[in-house]
This record gives sequence, C-alpha cells and structure tokens, in this order.
Amino acid sequence: MLYENFPALKSCEAQIEETIAMIIDCYRKGGKLLIAGNGGSASDSEHIVGELMKGFKSKRPVTDPRIPAELAAKLQGALPAISLSNGLALPTAYLNDVDGEYTVAQTLYGLAKEGDVFLAISTSGNAKNLSHAVELAKCIGVKTVGLTGAGGGRLYELCDVTIRVPETETYRVQEYHLPVYHEICARVEEALFI
Repeated sequence: MLYENFPALKSCEAQIEETIAMIIDCYRKGGKLLIAGNGGSASDSEHIVGELMKGFKSKRPVTDPRIPAELAAKLQGALPAISLSNGLALPTAYLNDVDGEYTVAQTLYGLAKEGDVFLAISTSGNAKNLSHAVELAKCIGVKTVGLTGAGGGRLYELCDVTIRVPETETYRVQEYHLPVYHEICARVEEALFI
C-alpha cells in the first residue's frame, strides 16, 4: 500500500524492507529500537515511540499469566522503543559540561546494548550529533539506520542502511518520512503481534 500511495518511495523500497527485517530481528532477539532526531525529526522520534510502545493498527492483547486479567485488559503489548531526543536534564548538562555535539551519543551509550537498532532521523543527513551517535553505535554492536532526504549526507556514509526519500527541501523530506516510518511500524507490529 505504501508504494501505491507514494509511488516516489519505490526508489527506497529495498532500504525500507531491509530496515523492517532488521528491526523485527532485533525485537525477536530481545533488543530495542533507539531513535533520535533534531527539531521536527525529534518529534518524529517521539511519534515512532508512540506507535511501537502500544497498539498501532492492532490492539495487541496482553496474555502474560503474571498479570491479572483486569489489569491486562487495560494494557497493550509493547515493542521497546526509546526516543533519545526527549528530556532536558541530561542533554543540557552534557552541553554545559562536555560538548553539545555528543549528547545523543552519551544517551545512546547509557541505554544501548549489543543487538539493538539505532534510527537516526535527519532531513539533510548531516546532523553532527547523530553522526557521532552512529559512530558510537558501530563501536558497541548496535545496528544503524538513517532516515534522510535524497542526498543522505554523512549518515549515508556511516549507517548500515540509509533510507533516502526522494526530496531535498526539508518540509518535503518530512512529508515522506511520516509514511515511511508508519509503514515500518505497521509491518513490525504485523510480524510480531498478528
């Protein structure tokens, strides 16, 4: 359906499919998705967390025998996802005490484990704080995905997979990012809950 509704995204179909497979594999092995971006892309990282940590297209019933039925009825199955673009204390402390370009890398270092996936969202692909985080991810065994505009920037050089949507103007790139990550969330949910 994605490629029927957004034919231009056919150009990045292979990378979208590879990303979906990577995230499904990560979750099946007990890992989590960590996401970061700046500005509107930070909002996108929060949006993705919202789609994964509760039901997106499916209600995801909780069947854990440890949880009483009454409580389970008010919960939904969760796929562990963390936005590294949220909060104020750690990023501002790191900016003040060390170096603002490394705030995402520091947060990733504190939360990631080998086998996790880091999704870096940048319309240009050149956000230095995300590039540093990707460099760190590779050192600690975390797989990396870039979600960028057509050029891909530095993330295209660094990431294991880069989804480069076919636009260059910031707002147009962001308009394509939404259906891409909705497709990823829907397909991951389908693989793990349906």
